[in-house]
Amino acid sequence: MSTFDALADLPLEVEGYELEGLRAQVSSGFERLSTVVHLQGAGAEGLGEDVVYDAPDHVALQEAGAIQPLVGRYSLREFCELIDSLDLFPVEPQREVSRLYRRWTFHSAALDLSLRQAGRPLHEVLGREPQPVTFVVSLRLGEPPTLRPIEGRLANYPTLRFKLDATTSWTPELIAALVATNAVDSIDFKSLYRGTIVDQPPDPVLYHRVLEAFPDVWIEDPDVVTLETAAELADDHDRITWDAPIHSIADIEALSFPPKMVNIKPSRIGGLEKLCATYDYCAERGIGAYGGGQFELSTGRGQAQYLASLFHPHTPNDLAPAAFNQDDPPAGLPTSPLAPTPDAVGFRWLG
Repeated sequence: MSTFDALADLPLEVEGYELEGLRAQVSSGFERLSTVVHLQGAGAEGLGEDVVYDAPDHVALQEAGAIQPLVGRYSLREFCELIDSLDLFPVEPQREVSRLYRRWTFHSAALDLSLRQAGRPLHEVLGREPQPVTFVVSLRLGEPPTLRPIEGRLANYPTLRFKLDATTSWTPELIAALVATNAVDSIDFKSLYRGTIVDQPPDPVLYHRVLEAFPDVWIEDPDVVTLETAAELADDHDRITWDAPIHSIADIEALSFPPKMVNIKPSRIGGLEKLCATYDYCAERGIGAYGGGQFELSTGRGQAQYLASLFHPHTPNDLAPAAFNQDDPPAGLPTSPLAPTPDAVGFRWLG
C-alpha cells in the first residue's frame, strides 16, 4: 500500500472555513505574512497555514474571505481533488509557485480535520512511530556579513547546528571564523532563485573558498550549469542537495545527476497525494530527504516537523523552532533533536 492509500479514504465533513491573518518580522529582514485556514465540520476544526511569500497575495485572500465552495461530505482524496480544481487566488498570484503553497494549505487543513473527525493521529493511520527530529537553524549573516547572528545563538545554545546562505560578500576571514565554530552542517548557494531578496549569482571564487573550507558539509542549490562554478563542484556531487527546484518527482528525475539528498518542502510539492508519492519515491530509490521551513508563523512549522519525525528524522532538517528566526531568540527554546510531540488526534505537533 502506498503512503497516500492509507489516508485517501478517510471521511471528511466540511461545514465551512475561516481565515486568520498573521504577521511577524523574521531574521531575513522582511515582514512575514501568513494566513491560517480553519476548516470546520462535525464539531471539529482542521488547521493549515498558507506560506505564500508575497504579502499582497495574503491581503487579497483575507479581504476576499471564505469564498470557496467547500461545504459537503467527501473522502479525503475527493476533497483534495476539489481543491486542485479551484482557483484559490481572488487575484492572480505574484508568482506561479504560490498556487502550490495554497493548495497544500487546504490539503493539510483537510488532513487535520479528517483525522480529528476520525479520532486518530496521523502516525497511527500511517503505521509509523514519530522519532526525535534533528534540526539546523537557517541563517543569512547580513550585509556586510558578520559572525554575530551565529555567536549570539551559540552563546545560549552551544549545540546548535546551522545552514547558512553563502554570499559573494563572505570574506576569507569570515569563512575561517565560521569553520572555527564547528557548527555548520549545510551551505546554501541559492543559485536557482530569481527576483527575490536572497538571489545569489554564480561566483566561482566564493564556491572555491567554501568548498575548500568546508569539505564535509552539505551544499544546497549550487550552480552546476555555469562552466566555472560547475568545475569547482565536479568532485563534490555526492554532497550536493537540492531545494528550490524540487516541486515533484519529475523535478528530481530532471536533475543533472542522481541526487543523494533532496529537500522536500510539503508546501512546495503542493498536494498531499504528490507529497506522499515523493516520500515513497525517495525511499524506494535510497534518496535521502530532509524538511525545510518557510518562516511559518503558526501550525505550518509544527506540521512540517511532524512529517519530518515520520519520514526523515535524522537528516539536517531546516525546521528549527520558529523562535530561532527572531533576531534575538529567547532563552529556553528546545534543542536538537526535538522530542516527538504529536497531538493525540489530527495532524498537529504540540509546543
